[in-house]
Amino acid sequence: MPRIDLPLSQLWELREELPEPAGLDAFWEHTLAEAADVPLDVRVEPVDTLLTTVSTYDVTYAGFGGAPIKAWLHLPAPALRDGSPLPGIVQYQGYNGGRGLPHEHTFWAQAGFAHLVMDTRGQGSGWTVGDTPDPGGSGPAQGGFLTRGIERPEVHFYRRVYVDAVRAVEVLRSRPEVAADRVSVTGHSQGGGITLAVAALSPHIAAAMPEVPFLSHFRRAVDISPGDPYAEVARYLGAHRASTKQVFETLAHFDAAVLSRRATAPALFSVAMMDTVCPPSTVFAAYHEYAGQKRIEVYEFNDHEGAAPSTPCVRCAGCAQCSADQPVIDL
Repeated sequence: MPRIDLPLSQLWELREELPEPAGLDAFWEHTLAEAADVPLDVRVEPVDTLLTTVSTYDVTYAGFGGAPIKAWLHLPAPALRDGSPLPGIVQYQGYNGGRGLPHEHTFWAQAGFAHLVMDTRGQGSGWTVGDTPDPGGSGPAQGGFLTRGIERPEVHFYRRVYVDAVRAVEVLRSRPEVAADRVSVTGHSQGGGITLAVAALSPHIAAAMPEVPFLSHFRRAVDISPGDPYAEVARYLGAHRASTKQVFETLAHFDAAVLSRRATAPALFSVAMMDTVCPPSTVFAAYHEYAGQKRIEVYEFNDHEGAAPSTPCVRCAGCAQCSADQPVIDL
């Protein structure tokens, strides 16, 4: 896979201007305050997966606008616990991936964590299944999700998703098995971008692990990424030629690099130098802006699979292999 972006020596030094939209903090303060007025309404049902080391539960909670959001909760089996509170981790999924099947994503629970796998509303028909509809509407849009509600931030798709994601943290923190001050967030690609947004928007994050994060430095990503998902925006603007300023103004409200300035939890990033889905310069943009203690792992000869242990599908923008979990921060 040829490199499409700047060499690593330049990426370490790259600092691009990322203007913030007016009223960004007020926008998110209002959004989160409005969401906090809605009870979490958590419902938990045990699921028989035939696994002996992990106990799995089907979780439903109230997300943005009170809409029901699905998740899996995986816990180490009772026989493997000593009764002390567990560290927790919330996992967000890649683009058009859902929470998957109940026996998937059990690594973290086997490693001793309480693990909540959030379904992404409206997604889950790409590389794994989902169970959560998106009742929020939008105006005209390209195929995919980036341009849904692109006409103004109040109705954009990721406003709803980011609120769902922040509330997922509160769901896990509310569990009696969990140490509420030791809940971290992680995800690959879209999940990595959501991870950064939650690290910025929630005051209750112990650590963040964004792997090859999507949703960062939208203008550069749209300019240089050769394919989807960022090409959705280019196609939209090819039709809506007078909307460029408004589109990027809207997207700036959800830009992981812009929001990263507000994050304080320690973070471990990863970047793949041959990534054509989330170009390295867009990942480094978020890394350089991130306000908390941070480190980045650089994979020089990987594409969008990042740290996945085996060969990925090149154009999947996130798959079961791409979402491999890694216990890389001592929580």
